[in-house]
Amino acid sequence: RRYSTPRGDAAVDTMRYSTPEIERVAVRAFELARLRRHRLCSVDKANMLETSRLWRTVVTRVAERYPDVACSHMLVDAFAMDLLRRPQTYDVVVTENLFGDIVTDEASMLAGSLGMLPSASLGGGTLGLYEPIHGSAPDIAGKGIANPIGAILSAALLLRWSLNREDAAQAIEQAVSRVLAGGLRTADIAPDGQPAVGTTAMADAVIAALV
Repeated sequence: RRYSTPRGDAAVDTMRYSTPEIERVAVRAFELARLRRHRLCSVDKANMLETSRLWRTVVTRVAERYPDVACSHMLVDAFAMDLLRRPQTYDVVVTENLFGDIVTDEASMLAGSLGMLPSASLGGGTLGLYEPIHGSAPDIAGKGIANPIGAILSAALLLRWSLNREDAAQAIEQAVSRVLAGGLRTADIAPDGQPAVGTTAMADAVIAALV
């Protein structure tokens, strides 16, 4: 809320999290960690924010139901630094929306480009919204130079989480890996002075590697 005072404009933002909401997110994160490296890091700002203190309490309680998953907690500022220093340390990271928005963009640079990364907004059951993490990029709309890999990998997440087709999801991910290993690059991930292909050529290459 923004309002005026005798000393100038002021603004107030309210952040609210409930125990059931945090628990739902935490359970999803622990279930994902079980399918991966059995390692989860919860990121918060518990030294400053009451919502983060509740977040840490709830995640700690949920962790007791997953003794096979190693759970750690980090403050978001320390995590942002350590993610760049030791990215291999982390696998599944669970955090609230504001911190997640920031650290996902930071993490995208480890992959080389926002265009490389998929995302899934998961609801209850099998419902989900799948999309690359980048925005609409109107500045390059219609130019045929966008990196399609984030969108392609988002389709793989849809197959995995909403349709229970792990086989198809892995096939797409492996096709993308084969194309990248072969050296094909769009402009956003091509080294300086190296040739780059457009959106259609990259997508066609992934399809060819898939079939």
